[in-house]
Amino acid sequence: MLIWIAIVLGMQFIGELAATLLGLPVPGPVIGMVLLLLLLLHIGHLPTALEQLATGLLRHLYLYYLPATVGVTAHLALVGTELLPIVTAIIVSSTLALGVTGLVIQSLTRQKDQPDV
Repeated sequence: MLIWIAIVLGMQFIGELAATLLGLPVPGPVIGMVLLLLLLLHIGHLPTALEQLATGLLRHLYLYYLPATVGVTAHLALVGTELLPIVTAIIVSSTLALGVTGLVIQSLTRQKDQPDV
């Protein structure tokens, strides 16, 4: 499992490096995740150690929100002055996410219901 921790962190580092050096508008961890996906596609299966690592990280996912919560409370005055744009962004992005999710589900359901030719 230690090897997979190093690989996951290495992919994130490579993603951060690529995003910084190439000036990409994509966050480094996203690039790292894509690289990890490509590695897993190359391997052809999900290694047990990586599955155990992912399960352990997901089991404690709620802990990853603590730094963001602390950051919001540290800048509460700024949040108060920018409340309208923040609420607007939350409503618009949530509505778009729900709409796109609904359209994707409808499309996949239609494809599933169509008989094979």
